[in-house]
Amino acid sequence: MRILVVCGAGASSTFVAQRVRHAAHDRGLSYTAFAGTDRSLPIDLDAADMVLVGPHLADSLERIERDAAARGVVVVLLPDDVFTDLSGTRTLDLVEQAVHNSPARDTDPLDA
Repeated sequence: MRILVVCGAGASSTFVAQRVRHAAHDRGLSYTAFAGTDRSLPIDLDAADMVLVGPHLADSLERIERDAAARGVVVVLLPDDVFTDLSGTRTLDLVEQAVHNSPARDTDPLDA
């Protein structure tokens, strides 16, 4: 699964993406996570199965969900305290929950 973490400028999303990557590796999951910005989102969506949206972009969530839905990408709004998840495990749990709650798709994101 390819996970895009989006924030305003890309700095905080880089930390979250790195932590999710490490947590996934520790669980034996072949997930990739990469950082993006709100401005790069239209391009980055094409390379993602899931988008984790920084809490400070909550006002843009409806637009992000609309753009992501057109590409079959799942969107998760991260909680306000996401940056305190230093191990990435709680954030990865949100990813796993979203995967299991998402509607059936033509391609299983777990296979990517």
